[in-house]
Amino acid sequence: MGMRYIEGGVCAAAGFSASGVHCGIRKNRTKKDLALIVSSTRAAAAACYTTNLVKGAPLVVTAQNLADGHAQAVVCNSGNANTCNANGIEIATGMCRLVEQATGIAASDVVVASTGVIGQAMTLAPFETGIPAAAAALAPGGGEAAAEAIMTTDTVKKELAVEFTVGGKVCRMGGIAKGSGMIHPNMATMLVFITTDAAICPAMLQKALSADVPDSFNMISIDGDTSTNDMVTVLANGQAGNEEITGEGADYDAFCEALAAVTRPLCRAIAKDGEGATKLLECTVTGAADTAAAKAVAKSVICSSLFKAAMFGADANWGRVLCAIGYSGAAVDVNAVDVAFESAAGTIAVCKNGAGLGFSEEKAKEILLESEIRVCIALHQGEAEATAWGCDLTYDYVKINGDYRT
Repeated sequence: MGMRYIEGGVCAAAGFSASGVHCGIRKNRTKKDLALIVSSTRAAAAACYTTNLVKGAPLVVTAQNLADGHAQAVVCNSGNANTCNANGIEIATGMCRLVEQATGIAASDVVVASTGVIGQAMTLAPFETGIPAAAAALAPGGGEAAAEAIMTTDTVKKELAVEFTVGGKVCRMGGIAKGSGMIHPNMATMLVFITTDAAICPAMLQKALSADVPDSFNMISIDGDTSTNDMVTVLANGQAGNEEITGEGADYDAFCEALAAVTRPLCRAIAKDGEGATKLLECTVTGAADTAAAKAVAKSVICSSLFKAAMFGADANWGRVLCAIGYSGAAVDVNAVDVAFESAAGTIAVCKNGAGLGFSEEKAKEILLESEIRVCIALHQGEAEATAWGCDLTYDYVKINGDYRT
């Protein structure tokens, strides 16, 4: 059986249940603000974290809890990021303790996460009632509620799942993500929680995640700001019954392929849902001298505020692409660069060998008015390639972030 997409999100894998409730952090009682994900058995666990020197207290506590390579639950609140708070560690450890009291899962086996406004006062009070309520609401079909509960300025829930085969056993993997603003990851991204029933040892799980992140979440940028609370975690409880993956080989490759099948669509979903965004931007670079150069060029273009603004206006201003390539830091022969814009409305070449081509502005406008735009860059210097994801820069981005706290 080949790999295929299925329903269920983080509850698609055997042994996982989830919930999402309103615990009182958000003023709007109709908005869920607390998510809980639980495995019926202790699971191998891996994580990657933000490299921002200012880190949310939950990341510190989670890193301590995952030091032995195992976890059994994830608890995450939205609406308050639990960062730069004097009692941050107390709150994060308290959340883990409340999960233990409500579920029987050891506090040291809890992944704790938080997202929202930075530096706001926080107490355990909402969690003292919210976590027991979330535990009582746990259900095999609760993935969608959990995906909703971790949203902040997100406009859509981000979840998906895949079914794949390892060692002749059918395995499942699902994930949920949140991310809309303050997105420019480095070593991790936003908040992403992935679950699987495949059996894999902690060391190989961490290896798979660490190898995936540089090509997935680290290739997203919405606004150039690396969050203080970015984290991606994977729990693998082994309930699919495959022989445990303890080294490289066909089974490990199949697992990594499934992981990529979950992370890449989540990357696109996060980028497309950028704050105020109207368009998903995908930049593909081919013909680079090496992978580092390909990534540098793709990310530079996606991060360019001028380019992002041009895409909002459906303006085929390809000079801004060349400009971003030029300051990317990659050793590029600018006289060999080709650029084209592509969407569901067609493809148009705008630059050849570093110089402009005559093209129809009307056709270019038609192409760039679509909701998903692909920027195709050919460097003609080697065989390496890379893809990065971002979004356009709109008036609404400034509006959203001008009064984010209020």
